[in-house]
Amino acid sequence: MRRIILTTESGADLPVELANKHNVKVVPMHVIMDGEDYLDGSLPVTDIYDYYERTKKIPSTTSTNSHEYHEFFTKIKSDYPDCIIIHIGYTSKASSSFQNAIIATEELEDIFLIDALNVTGGLMTIVMYAVAILENEPTIEPVRLVDLIESMIPKTRFAFVPGSLDFLRAGGRVSNLAYLGGALLKIKPRIELIDGNLVSTKKYRGKMDVVTEKLMQDYLDQYDIDREQLYLIYSIGLDEGIKQRMEGNAKEAGFKNVKWVQAGAMISTHAGPGGFGIAGLEV
Repeated sequence: MRRIILTTESGADLPVELANKHNVKVVPMHVIMDGEDYLDGSLPVTDIYDYYERTKKIPSTTSTNSHEYHEFFTKIKSDYPDCIIIHIGYTSKASSSFQNAIIATEELEDIFLIDALNVTGGLMTIVMYAVAILENEPTIEPVRLVDLIESMIPKTRFAFVPGSLDFLRAGGRVSNLAYLGGALLKIKPRIELIDGNLVSTKKYRGKMDVVTEKLMQDYLDQYDIDREQLYLIYSIGLDEGIKQRMEGNAKEAGFKNVKWVQAGAMISTHAGPGGFGIAGLEV
């Protein structure tokens, strides 16, 4: 039976220990800061925050290009001769990365490309679902695995609130008027992935400890999430007390496994410090 290799992008924020443990190959996206191009994963997130404090600008981000994808897939093929690659990609609605993967694989064989229509913890949730299926059924047919993965994409639920509107404003993702109103009223948007697009679906008022409680309650009320696994995503700067309460709330709600995931440099460039998110699969 030919070996199946799972791949994804750094924008999934898949922890290194999980990637190594489950042999998931991760191709880096890019962060541009001070004219330098950094591979996502090589740049400490705190450097981004320091840069913003110094300049009041945020770095830019770029997708993995087609040449990088071609080298990435070719190396995997070299390391695992006769393997089949299933790539679970960052939403095509927010990045050209998936399109670049398509271009890179035009002349390559035995590579399946899946647009996960998700980012960070949502994308990681789909990747880890694929990991579990493959480890439980190592001889599964690739087409069957692809079908199962694609069937879970509409059931993936990811929602987050940024810790601050500063990075969204600096990146042009909210108007100055909306930013000033939000800052004065301590309003934070709830952002979700809807059909692959980042959409503000609700607004919360209050400090982050109150907002995170409301977000989790609304999320669990709205979605019937599989209690087997829940991923909690945070960006550096989220208060430890909030993290403890959120984990406690998740366990009280009946989740058997709760995994904390730190947002990487690419995601943190857009979300800023102190953000919080939740990701899981609907039953």
